[in-house]
Amino acid sequence: MPELPELNPVIHGKLRLAVLSLLSTVDEAEFTWLREKTGATDGNLGAHLLKLEEAGYLRVEKKFVHRKPVTLYRMTASGRKALTEYVQALKTLLGGAL
Repeated sequence: MPELPELNPVIHGKLRLAVLSLLSTVDEAEFTWLREKTGATDGNLGAHLLKLEEAGYLRVEKKFVHRKPVTLYRMTASGRKALTEYVQALKTLLGGAL
């Protein structure tokens, strides 16, 4: 039996996978947009975004627009690579089921 691929535990969380999937389709996204798209609470989303940032998969920019704070997230090159490898590992794991 062939060895099963390892799934990246940082990406494997449902919310973190959703965030990376969303960010892979845009140049950048505001925290509020990510919250709306995922349906997560502020605290839960913030904790998962921090984990992705600490892994080097996201870059964060905080700024003010019309005196209101805005937090923007961008996927890094290593984040894109990690997501691509994760998807490839899933394809290998699922084999012909896809």
